[in-house]
Amino acid sequence: MRVRGLLLSLAILTLSAGGARAAGLEALRNFIAATTTAQGEFQQKVYDRKQKLTQESSGTLAFSRPGKFRWTYAKPYAQLIVGDGSKVWVYDEDLNQATVRRLDRALGSTPAALLAGSNDFEQAFKLSEQGQTGGLDWVEAVPRDKESNFETIRMGFGFSGLEIMELADSFGQTTVLKFTALRRNPKLNAALFTFVPPKGADVIGE
Repeated sequence: MRVRGLLLSLAILTLSAGGARAAGLEALRNFIAATTTAQGEFQQKVYDRKQKLTQESSGTLAFSRPGKFRWTYAKPYAQLIVGDGSKVWVYDEDLNQATVRRLDRALGSTPAALLAGSNDFEQAFKLSEQGQTGGLDWVEAVPRDKESNFETIRMGFGFSGLEIMELADSFGQTTVLKFTALRRNPKLNAALFTFVPPKGADVIGE
């Protein structure tokens, strides 16, 4: 199954801290404390270890903490990632194929766990201030789990909240996510976070 970019970068990473401008670490903690739902749009670019652009995509996202999210890729290919609170589904429309995994196994030390998980995120990540660059306050999260597929996750906060995420994986790739039209704490339909495989779909996994 094709999974464009970083599967659960995820998932979720639709976040907006909102409010007054704060340093990166403070902005992240404020988000975790004050944001239960979010909805918006994203643009995603993936670079190889030589910083050559290898992939571009875009779509929409929504999440409801803890553990529920919907990440929809519209371009260049249709793909859907849904976390329903107990499982994570990845559906490839072109192949009519769905992969399912238990939520706790799928998240681990991922961006999804960092931003759409529970409030104990600092047990899973080592956080550090990265100063201000490009008009944004940056914070870096390093997974404490040595087997994580991610080496670092950098988040840039501006006046509108979280604007950029940079995800470096163990394969030398860097995924850059830019968020637009983000809304914090909207009322979301519970149906967004449910998934039923279409008739005839090939289902793989747990």
